[in-house]
Amino acid sequence: MTNWIHGNIQANGIDIHYLRTGRDKPPLIALHGLTGSGACWTPLARALEDRYDVIMPDARGHGASSAPSGGYLYGDFASDVIGLIEALGLVAPVLLGHSMGGMTAAVVASEVDTAIRGVILADPTFLSPERQREVYESDVAEQHRRLRGRNKDEVLTETKARQPHRSPELLELIVDARLRTGISAFEVLTPPNPDYRSLVKAIAVPNLLVIGDNGVVSVETARELQGLNPRLRFELIANAGHGLPYDRPEEFAAVVRSFLETVVG
Repeated sequence: MTNWIHGNIQANGIDIHYLRTGRDKPPLIALHGLTGSGACWTPLARALEDRYDVIMPDARGHGASSAPSGGYLYGDFASDVIGLIEALGLVAPVLLGHSMGGMTAAVVASEVDTAIRGVILADPTFLSPERQREVYESDVAEQHRRLRGRNKDEVLTETKARQPHRSPELLELIVDARLRTGISAFEVLTPPNPDYRSLVKAIAVPNLLVIGDNGVVSVETARELQGLNPRLRFELIANAGHGLPYDRPEEFAAVVRSFLETVVG
């Protein structure tokens, strides 16, 4: 990580911070979920940097990127990613997104057509209208507000106790990212989400859906989406929930690498 690049670009009137493994290799843009940051992809980037230039932006309201008072719907996040691609002059990148980042990647892919080479959606927020409403009306934003007022060491100790299977380095990155996430970012939970069926149907490049057996997207939904887009395939990682990139990092990296080798080489 010491040789990785930290940078900022301007897109849509704000600064987007990114971390990048660099060198002249095929680009992979990794988009994190709500309360995450680009640095949370560090274990995956280490696993892939031998063959790929992994670019890990902080979404608006997260990490070291700007935190405007509004503009946190999926269209806003997608516009920032398109701005990043243009500002960095990336040619035919592959998009990877987890959770909120997965929905963002699907929106970008549906808009830019073949300007990208492929898409990897890691348990994206493909929620039913009823589930969207439940999440929106829950106290997750208030929980986050309370968490931001707490001591980092205390939060980290509690997180390590709850998730002992995750590496100490990753847990520190996750806690740091969460404490730096602005409360305005929770605007992204406002229903309705973009219609994920229409988005997937519109993706014109090879795309991979990676799910766990206890995550957001079910096997039934994955099969339905395959029927809508013949370019989509899905992989199931066993004993994984919504946090599959964190909980099964080696298996996840192997699935991602296999897809990249088929679409990039």
